[in-house]
Amino acid sequence: MSEIILNDGNFKQEVLDSTIPVLVDFWAEWCGPCRMIAPTIEEIAREYDGKVKVCKLNVEEGQQTASSYSIMNIPTIMIFKNGEVVEKVIGAVAKSDLTGKIDAHL
Repeated sequence: MSEIILNDGNFKQEVLDSTIPVLVDFWAEWCGPCRMIAPTIEEIAREYDGKVKVCKLNVEEGQQTASSYSIMNIPTIMIFKNGEVVEKVIGAVAKSDLTGKIDAHL
């Protein structure tokens, strides 16, 4: 499964109402670190298929949602479980950092 593209209109349905944990990558086209971590996010989407939903929200296209979660720096990666933020990571981090946080919520 590939990443789900989020916007202000589908965020609640895809993330907050999800029955499985959701990793959300808040990013933008012009962000260098966002482009650096993109392949890692894609790998996680494949490896955790069926266990974790992996989504991307372009902060320029989903400004209302990004603002509601006080996204000030990108990339910001949040893990949601039962509609609540359970983890937050800012910046391009190692894959092992992300998978460790995901595994803690499975």
